[in-house]
Amino acid sequence: MENVRATARPAVWLMLAVMLVALNLRPSMAAVGPLLSAIRGDIPLSFSLASLLTMLPVMAMGLAMFFGIGISQRLGERRTVLWSLLLIGLATLSRLFVDSAAELIVSAILAGIGIALIQALMPALIKSRFPDNVALCMGLYVTSIMGGAAIAASFAPLVLISTGSWRMALAVWAILAMLALLFWWSQRGNLPATANTSVRKETFFKHSRAWLLAIFFGLGTASYTCVLAWLAPYYVEKGWSEQNAGLLLGFLTAMEVISGLVVPAIANRSRDRRIILMALLGLIIAGFCGLILSPQHLSLLWPCLLGLGIGGLFPMSLIVSLDHLDNPQRAGGLTAFVQGIGYLIAGLSPLLAGMIRDQLGSFEWAWWSLTGVMVIMALMVLRFDPRRYSQHFQ
Repeated sequence: MENVRATARPAVWLMLAVMLVALNLRPSMAAVGPLLSAIRGDIPLSFSLASLLTMLPVMAMGLAMFFGIGISQRLGERRTVLWSLLLIGLATLSRLFVDSAAELIVSAILAGIGIALIQALMPALIKSRFPDNVALCMGLYVTSIMGGAAIAASFAPLVLISTGSWRMALAVWAILAMLALLFWWSQRGNLPATANTSVRKETFFKHSRAWLLAIFFGLGTASYTCVLAWLAPYYVEKGWSEQNAGLLLGFLTAMEVISGLVVPAIANRSRDRRIILMALLGLIIAGFCGLILSPQHLSLLWPCLLGLGIGGLFPMSLIVSLDHLDNPQRAGGLTAFVQGIGYLIAGLSPLLAGMIRDQLGSFEWAWWSLTGVMVIMALMVLRFDPRRYSQHFQ
């Protein structure tokens, strides 16, 4: 019994370190939406240009994902995360000094690269170090990502009110990156300084199933990035204050956190994830329809439904990808490919929604478009039969 406790303790501390690192993977984007009108009051920024603050980091995440596994194999898991957290922290801190939209966008891209390097290696790290609890640990990891978004969306407007500076409200999240960096550094005994460089590199571009998983992840993440970028501005246009709109986005991301914890734990009981995926897509469709048809009535219900759906869909998309391969390195390579292509797809969605808003004067058509995307995803779910996974990557 004593030996079990001794071996479990480092694993618990490592998982806590993973969760603290994950908290830093969204504040640089999530803090922007609730502060957008304050930023636009100081810097000339159309909705299309403002969408780049979410779009470009997500695109950078997609592109950097393809190099992330290679970099982590050269530097090792520990050093890759340390350097990435430092990049996120410095990019976030630099927002104290921005004077133009271009500088703001550059800071977003740099943070996006740091985020991507971490996201590329974490699924493989979790699958290799927590092999008996992959779905649960992936749930904790992804939930922490969304928890970081919830904290930033809720508290950024409060920082704006207390300091009178949107720059401070964007830059304060560098503190979180420094805390994570110190905690990750304390785990150096549980992580090797160098990674296994003998792992055979595998390309997934030729596998149609890898593309299906990537498109599925990308379309699902498109709903997440669009809501993250435009939910708060949508409600500000409806007459809400920035603080209340930010709290509403914080409430939605809190629902994502709950769903991200509960859904993977439920999914752990069966390898067939299709019923759960269908239920999650149904929640998202209901949330978007409510947002369009009755945004002011039952205004907490629609973000609740969206949050519960999106919060479960994000980790489940990655878990389904991990399910396809038993080897942790191959599964990590597949999830890096899925996220790389997926984030490139998802990165376009805030720009398209911003252009729709500029052209048509309303976000409603963007919400309708995303509702149609969810219907397409429901058809894709029918193909995720776990009995046939082994046939796709022989």
